[in-house]
Amino acid sequence: MSERRRYPIGAEPVSDGVHFRVWAPERQEAAIVIDGRAALRLKPEGNGYFSGLQTGIAQGALYRIQLDQGEAFPDPASRFQPNGPHGPSQVIDPHQFAWTDSAWPGHGLIGLVIYELHIGTFTPEGTWAAATRELQELAEIGINCVEVMPVADFAGEFGWGYDGVNLFAPTRLYGTPEEFRMFVDTAHALGISVLLDVVYNHLGPDGNYLGQFAKSYFTDRYSTDWGPALNFDGPGCSAVREFFLTNAAYWIDEYHLDGLRLDATQNIYDEAPPDSHILTQIGEAVRTAARGRQVVLVNENEPQHSELCRAAVAGGYGLDGLWNDDFHHTAMVALTGHNEAYYTDYKGTPQELISATKYGYLYQGQWYSWQQKGRGTPGLNLPPAAYINYLQNHDQIANSARGLRGHLLGNPGRYRALVALTLLTPGTPMLFQGQEFAASSPFFYFADHDGELAEMVAQGRCEFLKQFESLKDGRMDSTFARPDDRQTFDRCKLDLSERESHAPAYQLTKDLLKLRRTEAAFRAQLPRGVDGAVLGTDAFVLRYFEAEGDDRLLIVNLGRDLHLSSLPEPLLAPPAGTQWQTLLSTEGPQYDGHGAAEIITEDAGWRIPGEAAVVLGWAALPESAGENSTLQMRQFPRIIR
Repeated sequence: MSERRRYPIGAEPVSDGVHFRVWAPERQEAAIVIDGRAALRLKPEGNGYFSGLQTGIAQGALYRIQLDQGEAFPDPASRFQPNGPHGPSQVIDPHQFAWTDSAWPGHGLIGLVIYELHIGTFTPEGTWAAATRELQELAEIGINCVEVMPVADFAGEFGWGYDGVNLFAPTRLYGTPEEFRMFVDTAHALGISVLLDVVYNHLGPDGNYLGQFAKSYFTDRYSTDWGPALNFDGPGCSAVREFFLTNAAYWIDEYHLDGLRLDATQNIYDEAPPDSHILTQIGEAVRTAARGRQVVLVNENEPQHSELCRAAVAGGYGLDGLWNDDFHHTAMVALTGHNEAYYTDYKGTPQELISATKYGYLYQGQWYSWQQKGRGTPGLNLPPAAYINYLQNHDQIANSARGLRGHLLGNPGRYRALVALTLLTPGTPMLFQGQEFAASSPFFYFADHDGELAEMVAQGRCEFLKQFESLKDGRMDSTFARPDDRQTFDRCKLDLSERESHAPAYQLTKDLLKLRRTEAAFRAQLPRGVDGAVLGTDAFVLRYFEAEGDDRLLIVNLGRDLHLSSLPEPLLAPPAGTQWQTLLSTEGPQYDGHGAAEIITEDAGWRIPGEAAVVLGWAALPESAGENSTLQMRQFPRIIR
């Protein structure tokens, strides 16, 4: 391999041309085809790799790789596919972009507020350039991390991105690689990290040419719900592992990304022990590529394997975060009252919500009736920030008959209370695009497939939704949006003017994130830093402990008004010489609530409003606030108005 190369595969501009390298161990010959003619025959290295230098071409050149003097295919490590995955690859010089983020340190999980977005529907234009213009607004409301749904190029004109086939090529649908880099550079200037959702468990069904270069990219030893599994532990796996480790490092290096969200890690199969597992090595590759910047690696893992985020010295995989479906599921049952299909094992009770807040996963090995087996592994020792908590994400909104968002599925007051809980948990909160202003646009599953494949995907989607008892009736089929219908995609685009027309919901998000950012008790995310107690059938309290005694309470009542004439619960006791005072109530009129008053009554009882959340801080009692007292009246930046 040429010493001038940065990566082991792909086309790389060098001082005297472009150097090409490809892995095709079952082939005898490989050549670079430019403008329909074989311009360069690559030399076999004897290890399955072919390489060579082509002079006289540079940035922007279009090429394919011809195998055994037969058909020519896109480069498996193509950096861009301007005409889609079936077209030629394009030479991209990453050094053409002038970065301005050399001082950017990155973010760890502590203090992160994640915003999941899909570039194609985040703005009406659906481009990197348009999304870049919205980053300032996100920063102003308190978002400091965007998690971009997959962008590896895929067939068709729209899709979620989980059918990617050109894993090094950001899709042409959203703009150029330069515009992607500008998005990241602008985000860093605003203090926003950028995570990329990557799919290392399968490839899409249309435009996947990896098998033409090496059948050993895939294995039949394992299966996934979406296509052949990738070969990380069978014959020929060394080069496959190298391909994906290179890809993980490439996004961090050439695009200055701040980490990865790893899709469905339960379907990334490797029998190696944790210290040499492909997931561990992906984490190592990302951190090495970051060259000292802080980076974050988040898992989606349906079986809830907590050891993914345990340190390597403790037998874990050394990654950082886990999507917490348990928090989502119990919160949605509390909101909607429905617990069918994969919500079956959740009741949405105050105790479940307390436990999800304190401990992350609710299921850490216990029996799970929906799957008729144990779910999860012990994770009580994980730091709170390791659990990514959310009320909405792309999957969960789409997994309904009409793709409706949470605020349209339950009582508005109860929804506001659960938003407060989500944004103030000691875990890491995540919003899905538009959630911050209660977007009216749905979010469906969409994929621009043709013919038989389109029918198969539509039918599969219909069958998936029928796991819900309420959707089994054939009369509901007409409510399911066709994934391949352009209107399905268009309907998912955000209407950003709703930031103004839905101002009360937007204000609630802003104020909650301000509390999270400015109040030490919410900001700390300390292990065992929160305790909770059930106050009634639908009500509970969380107490956030702060090192200097500056504690906070969050009272959540998802039922009717609750009157407590006595308070046999020590978590409700204020610090000595103080009294609780309201900092925020989700029933405030500025949030479209029905009025907010102090919850502590004159007779020292408590009146907790129904379907609301109230945040309390403390203030010194009037008689303790004299000149000689060490307790002075605290001045809160009162958010309630």
